Amino acid sequence: MHEYRTHKCNELRKEHVGETVKLSGWIHRERDHGGLLFIDLRDTYGITQCVVNEDSKDILAKAEKTRNDSVVRIVGKVVDRLEGTVNSKMETGEIEIAIETFEVLSEADILPLQVNSDEDAGEETRLKYRFLDLRRQKMQKNIRFRAEFVTYLREQMVAEGFTEFNTPILTATSPEGARDYLVPSRVHPGQFYALPQAPQQFKQLLMMSGFDRYFQIAPCFRDEDARADRSPGEFYQLDIEMSFVTQEEVFETVGRVVHNAFEKFSNFTGTKKEVSSFPFREVTFKESMLKYGNDKPDLRNPLEIVDVTETFKADDMEFKAFKSIAESGGVVRAIKAPAVSDRPRSFFDKLNGWAQDQGQPGLGYLVFAEGGVKGALAKFFNEKAQAELKELTGAVDGDAVFFIANKKESAAAEFAGHARTKLGTDLELIDPNKFDICWIIDFPFYEFNEESQKIDFSHNPFSMPQGGMDALLNKDPLEINAYQYDLVCNGIELSSGAIRNHLPEIMEKAFEIAGYDKSVLEEKFSGMLNAMRYGAPPHGGIAPGVDRMLMILADEPNIREVIAFPMNQKAQDLLMQAPARPSDEQLKELCLKLDLPLEVGEEKE
Repeated sequence: MHEYRTHKCNELRKEHVGETVKLSGWIHRERDHGGLLFIDLRDTYGITQCVVNEDSKDILAKAEKTRNDSVVRIVGKVVDRLEGTVNSKMETGEIEIAIETFEVLSEADILPLQVNSDEDAGEETRLKYRFLDLRRQKMQKNIRFRAEFVTYLREQMVAEGFTEFNTPILTATSPEGARDYLVPSRVHPGQFYALPQAPQQFKQLLMMSGFDRYFQIAPCFRDEDARADRSPGEFYQLDIEMSFVTQEEVFETVGRVVHNAFEKFSNFTGTKKEVSSFPFREVTFKESMLKYGNDKPDLRNPLEIVDVTETFKADDMEFKAFKSIAESGGVVRAIKAPAVSDRPRSFFDKLNGWAQDQGQPGLGYLVFAEGGVKGALAKFFNEKAQAELKELTGAVDGDAVFFIANKKESAAAEFAGHARTKLGTDLELIDPNKFDICWIIDFPFYEFNEESQKIDFSHNPFSMPQGGMDALLNKDPLEINAYQYDLVCNGIELSSGAIRNHLPEIMEKAFEIAGYDKSVLEEKFSGMLNAMRYGAPPHGGIAPGVDRMLMILADEPNIREVIAFPMNQKAQDLLMQAPARPSDEQLKELCLKLDLPLEVGEEKE
């Protein structure tokens, strides 16, 4: 007989009755039924109920004083459960083990969190004792799901003709839009490596090396603040690059992989969810900002934002507050809320209060009803304005129209997007059992940076501008779009990608417009430029976030629930106590001295 087990804790069935077996695992729970002690024994595969009766006094005494989550080895005979005690919810629910020997392999101290419960112990405790948190059944399921999901992605990519490559972790800094993590070099004092924010340059160089189709489950490192859908420090992405492809071919290949993955795992939570049909819908950046108020729309929400600025510019418009905004170059947006005319006044008052909590003056509205309009603003809208608003928004009697106005179009779009989400949520219009996936396309290549008062790249500097060199030479930079695209699901950005610029003269001109001298290019991106000068194929790619896809599929509110060892919101690893101050010997070896900010009341030496 094996030293530790003949079976795993999910394997025993009625056909094993009468056999003597050996199991090892953790004590999940003990239940004393007066003369009988039941022990649920757990391993990563499942749970088996074991029982010891009062005749086995030595075993009973030892088991009673052994704490939950102690590791034990049990030998016993498989027996049928008594009639009425069968548990159909357990794989092993028809049998139990009559314990003959009970041995403690590792005694557990008093637990700082309950492993046999889904009760929330708080983030700090969960992350400090992550090895215990990971023993919980929900976390075991999530982390095993992660492994299965990544395996499936690999299989899909290989089936599509891609080859997996590994790219360097110690590399040079790159303008990906976030802060780098720097690593000091011992052999080159005063010089630093950077951990890759993404393998962007390496995967493009692989295309220029002639490998055609690359993928990698790539670790990426960015020194940025945490959010519910973004882990601080590091994350993983399905990094992809393809040669001799158009944007639509990227959409076809990558869209098929993502669609298949979402379809396969769409019932992970136990409820089968609908996945957007393939190919996914394409929405331009401009359309998305207007209709949905952002560039990562939740298309499960049927509400759309409409521009009604011209209505408020009319000579006979009596609502002066919005009229003045419209006439001074601002915008007015409207959102139709269907069938709300019978809602109590408190419904509208709460929305107005919510808007004020968001730093807005309020949320004006009209309610369309038979014979006219209702609401505090009704007196300002004549029949012509009412008719225009109905036509523009598609409103009918019984609907309400909410208004957002701002002198800045971007500010109006942002708040209108929040209002659309708020209305869709409060009116229960968002289908929780759907994965609505789309492409956002035609991003602006440049934007005007208000802080530096100059033109800057808006997305990815290595992208191909639509129109190529002709556009760079002859168009207003702020009117140039790029072959850049995002993949979005349920209002969450899964990834960004682009058809890359593969021509050095276009790269030089594009950076020149953004204020970068050619010498800067040669210093920062010499490897990329040199590769382009020796014959670079047209190529493009994308990098869907593995962690975010898992979070969405598992219906988890926080990305840390699908990562085995995440950091907390302050980018600290509470389990391994990182980051930590290096020793003086380490600093000396690296030729480094610390110049830390002074604590309150501390004087500099």
